[in-house]
Amino acid sequence: MEADRRAIGNKMKRREIEALRERVSCAAVLEHAGFAIDAKESTRRAVKFRRGGEIIIVTYEGRGWFDPLSEAKGDVFRLVEHLDHVGFLEGAERVADLVGFPITQPEWQPARDGERCELSLPNCWQARRRPWPGSATWRYLNGERRLPAFLLHTAIKADLLREGPQGSMWAAHRDHAGVLTGWEARGPQYRGFASGGTKVLFRLGSDSALRLAVTEAAIDAMSLAAIEGLREGTLYLSTGGGWSPTTEAAIRELAARPGVQMVAATDANPQGDMFAERLRALADDAGCDWTRLRPPGEDWNETLKVREKRKRTEGGDVPHARRPRQGRLRPA
Repeated sequence: MEADRRAIGNKMKRREIEALRERVSCAAVLEHAGFAIDAKESTRRAVKFRRGGEIIIVTYEGRGWFDPLSEAKGDVFRLVEHLDHVGFLEGAERVADLVGFPITQPEWQPARDGERCELSLPNCWQARRRPWPGSATWRYLNGERRLPAFLLHTAIKADLLREGPQGSMWAAHRDHAGVLTGWEARGPQYRGFASGGTKVLFRLGSDSALRLAVTEAAIDAMSLAAIEGLREGTLYLSTGGGWSPTTEAAIRELAARPGVQMVAATDANPQGDMFAERLRALADDAGCDWTRLRPPGEDWNETLKVREKRKRTEGGDVPHARRPRQGRLRPA
């Protein structure tokens, strides 16, 4: 690596390298490599790109990036090295070839009042009201998302939900000590994570529970809980759509206890399967049981909505979740 950097130094002056870094964004590299923007999962500060099951988050106005499924991160040169498995010298040449490459510019919605908070995370959380029957957030969760009242009352009593701006929901992420680290923000036309916060885990249930149902979003965790009727002995978890070191450490801590069963209740798509495999590997390391609980629909909230619709129109119920693979039961 250092030899490559010295070699390119003979061809380009340092300021030319810095100019390349300024002129070629990480977005250009990703679009050229066949990635596409996931507008629904992106914000102004963090733009999510997908290519099949691969995910890259672009930050710092296109100058930085990280892979939420690994420790990889860096600048535009590191990105080319990461994607193409080349050294710095060849990577820099490929970056130079992208000068002037046109990129997609998402049409972001203006920032809504209340989405940014100048207070500390705990104070910002406390400044928002808990949802109540008839409130905008309650109507969103109970009406549009079909989460039942008993489930919402349980989550509110546990201080897991707050009224976000414009009828959105804030769902708390906490560490093992119960300290608030941020929140998933989700609404009719908005999704994101608390600015300045850290994704750890959304937790619905008791940390002493031995069945860990891991989903990708708080709404999916609550949807699965509703479908299962808040199954006894289950802790419903959400990673917030990412796989940060703090999230992995929190799951490992929970999985390390004797008798734990890890349930990979992630989405029924390539990303969900990738998360499930990561959970399987983590369960193997921890020596606990593992099983894949795949939703019949795209995700658990879609499954819940179908279930509720059938109840209203046909008196039927949703098919049972598919269980394609199960880990080996190990003695406690």
